[in-house]
Amino acid sequence: MTETRENLTVPPDDAARGAASGDLLSHVLAQVRLTGDGVYADAIPAGGQVALNPSIAHAFIVTEGAFQCAAPEDSHSMLVEMGDLMLLPHGLGNIRLTAAQDAKVVICRFWFDPYSLRSMISALPQRIHIPHADGEGWLDGILHFLMIETTDTQPGAALMISKIIDVLIIRTLRTWVHLGPSSGWLGGLADARVARALKVLHQEPLQMWSVEALADIAGMSRSNFSERFTQLVGLSPLRYQNEWRLNLAREMLARGEARIGEVGQRIGYESEAAFSRAYKALFGHSPRGEHSLFDEI
Repeated sequence: MTETRENLTVPPDDAARGAASGDLLSHVLAQVRLTGDGVYADAIPAGGQVALNPSIAHAFIVTEGAFQCAAPEDSHSMLVEMGDLMLLPHGLGNIRLTAAQDAKVVICRFWFDPYSLRSMISALPQRIHIPHADGEGWLDGILHFLMIETTDTQPGAALMISKIIDVLIIRTLRTWVHLGPSSGWLGGLADARVARALKVLHQEPLQMWSVEALADIAGMSRSNFSERFTQLVGLSPLRYQNEWRLNLAREMLARGEARIGEVGQRIGYESEAAFSRAYKALFGHSPRGEHSLFDEI
């Protein structure tokens, strides 16, 4: 009897292009890097508020009841119901999560590597709401295994919890992209043509891409591509390319990989002065201050 073996790790579209992986979301999240830090359950009486460290990123899943989610500047509150997930990538901040009735939640805490590309993180919205109807195909399963690991006394349970939280965050971002209301690099992922252009900008950042070349990769006319890219991402293609390269330069400087002039040359600047001007225009300080800034994180 002959068995056929199917490689389930290769998406059909990627297989057709001869690329087993390398989608933009995976590429960016590999650059961003996050770590699940803990999980706990809480019961909140009606009218009570969820107490979270306002500066630490969290995701919480409502397992019973419902919560009103609002910030002081909101004109109306958002209802987060049983089975829904709320992601707070920048921390709770001034958001209030008030139980509309007796409620229970499972809360996951995570953090971003301080050497991650901070422009990618800052592009994430303050809160991401995934209704149960949009997450039931995966959220229930992830929550199930997460809760199993919280009661598992076997070696490696802490690492398993951290990895499951990682999967939870990545799956949340992927669902959010498909729901459509995102912007920045996440917004670009919602359009397959723009995503192809973003992918090459991220994978080959040291090549000086022209709008024409990017439009060809996207399979669009120059004018339509430029308009669509700017609409979704919030920056023109060349502006996005420049900011991405400067962010890479920032990472190089933070790690002490090379001198300022050498880093500037690597990303396409002919002189240290030109690189320093562009760097200061984007980040508000010269590249010479980068080491001390990262030391303070």
